[in-house]
This record gives sequence, structure tokens and C-alpha cells, in this order.
Amino acid sequence: MVSHIILAPSHPRPASNRGGFFFDKTLPMDSISPARRQIAVWLFICSLMVFATLVVGGVTRLTHSGLSIVEWQPIVGTLPPIGQAEWQETFDKYKKTPEYQKVNHQMDLDEFKGIFWWEYWHRVLGRTIGLVFLLPFLYFLWKRRIDGPLVPKLVGIFILGGLQGAMGWYMVKSGLVDDPRVSQYRLTAHLSIAFLIFISMMWVALDLVAERTKRAADRVVDGLQRFGFWLALLAFYMIVTGGFVAGIRAGKAYNTFPLMNGHVVPPEIFMIDPWYLNFFNNMATVQFDHRLGAWLLAFLVPWFWVRIRRAQVSARARLAATTLLVALAVQIALGIATLLLAVPVALGAAHQGGSMVVFGVLLWLNHELRVAPALR
Repeated sequence: MVSHIILAPSHPRPASNRGGFFFDKTLPMDSISPARRQIAVWLFICSLMVFATLVVGGVTRLTHSGLSIVEWQPIVGTLPPIGQAEWQETFDKYKKTPEYQKVNHQMDLDEFKGIFWWEYWHRVLGRTIGLVFLLPFLYFLWKRRIDGPLVPKLVGIFILGGLQGAMGWYMVKSGLVDDPRVSQYRLTAHLSIAFLIFISMMWVALDLVAERTKRAADRVVDGLQRFGFWLALLAFYMIVTGGFVAGIRAGKAYNTFPLMNGHVVPPEIFMIDPWYLNFFNNMATVQFDHRLGAWLLAFLVPWFWVRIRRAQVSARARLAATTLLVALAVQIALGIATLLLAVPVALGAAHQGGSMVVFGVLLWLNHELRVAPALR
């Protein structure tokens, strides 16, 4: 039975004592059982594919290509139009959409192909991830290489992937009626689910290649672990607010830094009634919220880095903290440049991809700071 397969080594590994702290060394990749190594590599590959899909999705959004395919055909839609007749038929379907009639009514077939291919490859990448995840999963199950407790986690990731596909089409549908742009709520949900999939894959993969670190009780390291968790929540807040910035195209407004058109807090921040809609529909409020998260990260991450450098943590945790500091600096620089230049496609896509890089490094750091119950 699958539930009886144990991937962990059956013999205990000795712990080393450094400065009064007990460490269980992380197994190097060549010391991990073949099954664990294969599953971890597979999940890391899937995570990279999610990253690629995110970047292509960013370009698709920024080039206004997302509404070019007006049908959701998970199987048949894998093949693009072939021949002039099929291309013309696909274009004729697009001509019936509000986007064509209100925005792109002068577009010809060649221009349509330019936006079609971005949306097409975004969908193909999503479907490919599904296959790259499902087929190895079934193979590992058949070969009985998956530990029983790991099965529901992997099934959950697959369900999230299916939900993401459905949410993607639900998002596109919102732009095919009346207003030729997708709902910012559905766009943000689509983006958030992508990150949840990435987080789940990365965390499970890290669990497979790194054992928990065992140590004596230490309030400093415990505090770092708790702070790392809250920092991850703040980073996810940035992702959500970034989704709303993208959804209402708030990056096209207030293209100044560090002030917003000469104000710390723009006077238009609560101009919509009822007040709570400003957090989702008001460009000033949405962009201010996103900037606020960036400022918090800009101060908290360096402080976190200093605390980690002074604490008795592993060399890997210090490396992860330094990598996070560098990644955040690059991401903030990308964000400022994207804003000042009114969201050019290349910078906008790089900024969106950078958010996943920052979050991935933050996951790694949080994983390195995990601790088992204190030794007695």
C-alpha cells in the first residue's frame, strides 16, 4: 500500500553541537533517497514553470492580449488556428467582442495574430504544467515512491491547478461583456491562486530536501521564525494589492516617486462612496496601498537581515537572508522604474516576475528558520 511507503532514512543521524545549539544537518542532494530527490526535482521544475507562466501572463495582460481567445477549450484549444480560413474564423469571433468593437475596431488579421499568440502561449503553458504535474504524480504513485502523508498535499496542489484554469476563464469572461477589460477582482484572484500553487510546490519540495533543524529553546530564533511568517504575509499583501493595481491600471497614474503627484497621501484617496470601494476601484488608494507595502518591506527586510546575521542560525539561513535583501532591492528598483516610465511591457513583466522571485526566496528563508520542538 502507498501509505506504508517510508521515504525518510530508517537510521537516526547524529546531531552536532555548536555553541549549545543542536543542529540536525540538512541532507545534501546526493544523500537523499532517490525517491525524495526525484519528487523534489519534479516539484522544483513545476515551480519554475509556474514562474514562466506568470511572466508570460504579465506580458499578456500588458499587451492587452488576454481577450483575444473568446472560448475555453482545454483539449481542442491546444491547437492554434491552421490555415487562412481558421484564422479568419477565430478573428471573426473576436470581432464580436466589446474590446474589438470599442477599442480595436481598426485592427487587421495580422495585428490580431500578435495579441492571439501571447494569450495562446499563456494557456498552453498552464495546460503543460497540468500534464507535467499529473503524469509524474501518477507514475510515482504507481511505483509506490510517494510517502502516504505526501499524497493529499500533492492532490491538493493538483486541485488548485484545476481551480486556476477555471478562474482564468472566469476572469476572461468578465471582459467579454460590455466593458472590454477583465474584473480586477477576478484578475487578483487568478494571480493569488498562481502564487498559492507556487508556494505549495516550493514548500513541499523544500521539505523533501531539508530536514527540520533541532535546537535548544531560544527566544531570539523563535522570534525570527515568527517574524518571517508575518513578513511572508506582508509579501502576499503586496501580491494582492499589485493585482488590483494591474486590474484597474493604476500604474498609469501618479507616475512620480517618492511622492504621489506631490503628496505623501493623495487627496483623492477616499473620493468614492461608499468608502470601502476605494480599496478596489480607486487608482489613488490602490496604488497608495501597494506603495505602503513596498515601504514596509524596504525597512523591515534589512532589519530582519541584521537580526539574522546576529543570531545563531545556519549558514543557509544567512545566505537566504542576504539573497532576500538583494532580490527585494532589485524588485523595488524595478517597481520604481516601471512606475516612472508608466508601465512599459518589459519592465512591467519583469516586476511581476520579480515578485515571485522575492516570495520564493522568502519561502526558502522561512523554511531554513523552521525549528522542531526544543530538546529537553
